[in-house]
Amino acid sequence: MRNRFSPFALLLVCLPMLAAQAPANFQVICHTTGGDFTLAIHRAWAPQGVDRFYELLQAHYYRGNAFYRVLPGFVAQWGLSPDPAANAYWSRRRIPDDPVRQSNTRGTITFADSGRNTRTTVVFINLKNNQRLDKSGFAPLGKVVAGMSVVDELDGSYGDGPPFGHGPDARLIAKQGAAYLTRNFARLDVIYSCQVH
Repeated sequence: MRNRFSPFALLLVCLPMLAAQAPANFQVICHTTGGDFTLAIHRAWAPQGVDRFYELLQAHYYRGNAFYRVLPGFVAQWGLSPDPAANAYWSRRRIPDDPVRQSNTRGTITFADSGRNTRTTVVFINLKNNQRLDKSGFAPLGKVVAGMSVVDELDGSYGDGPPFGHGPDARLIAKQGAAYLTRNFARLDVIYSCQVH
């Protein structure tokens, strides 16, 4: 079977970088195995999150990422590299929380977290109106403006990961990268590239 989780050059993500402030507004076209979708990102919505998202895009971090947690009617999530060394590097670079200025409505993109001030690389797109996430501190960065039907059709057949299901385990993706996913979850959709416009 062809490896769809091709590792990218570690040099791109592990060299020390100067964090640049993101533009006030920009678009991102994501090319995936399921088709393309376009995000409109707004720095005023979540400045810390948008600056990190822009930094990751400039580093080509999302190239080769699998949509490892797709829960139809809830979220489509990605943000773990096929390269374990890249995951180790970025996992130490947490950013502060942003206040919630926009609601988690259908199509918005938001950073995932594991508690206060723990955001690093993982993001999700809301597949429905998830306003209940607002009071938990999830601050949207922008919204899908084209290709939402592509996002809706991303493979969600594996279900949630442990401890809620038998889908991909985020901890094992972080440690083993592409090898773990191609061995156990070959149907997952993958990002080929994300281009900033």
